[in-house]
Order: sequence, then structure tokens, then C-alpha cells
Amino acid sequence: MLKLLFSPYGRLNRAKFWWATLAVLAVDAVFLIGFFVEAASIPEGESPPTWAIVALVPIAIVLIASFVSHFFIGIKRYHDHSKSGVWVLVQFVPAVGGLWYFIEAGCMRGINGANQYGADPLA
Repeated sequence: MLKLLFSPYGRLNRAKFWWATLAVLAVDAVFLIGFFVEAASIPEGESPPTWAIVALVPIAIVLIASFVSHFFIGIKRYHDHSKSGVWVLVQFVPAVGGLWYFIEAGCMRGINGANQYGADPLA
């Protein structure tokens, strides 16, 4: 599982891409909900208690790790298209980048057979 989420090497088919992406998004959602519940529990106008500040540390670590994981998942998906992992940055192009990334990484099949990034994940 760690190799899937935290390694930029190899290829990833669409099914594993979607499962990994949804799993990371679910973890993000749980931690973000926890953050907002924690923030709402602090009375307005008061400084946050020590426990609230300490609780932010694991939330920040998980969110940073999931951000990195999203990049690695996308890199491996572009490898399946025989493209450089740098293409994952296309999602940051305003207006069209997110759609491009969704179509190419999430909807299009990778190339058949092995390429310079590894064996066909469907073989």
C-alpha cells in the first residue's frame, strides 16, 4: 500500500487510480471534518486551548502526506500513458487543467504492453 501511495515509480491502471484517489480523498474528508469540528468547538474571541493546537499537528501531517500521495498516484497514471510524470502539473492550468487531468488520468486507457516505466498493469 505504501508503494502505491508514496512511490513515483511504475504504472497504474484506471481502476487502481480511482481506488487510490477515493481512499486518499476519504482520509482527507475525515481529517478536514475533524479540523472544522475542532475549530467550531473553540469559543469565539478566545484563544485556542493547547489541546486544539496540538491536534492540528497530526491533521497537517496527514493532509500534507495526502497531497504528496495524490501527486505520486497521478505520476504513475501518466506513466501508464508513456508520458513523463511532470504532466501531473497540467491540473493546475486554470480553466482547462483539471478537466484535462480528469479525462486523461481518470478516463483514458493506458498504452498496451510495456513501456519505459514498466510492464502493462493489466497484463
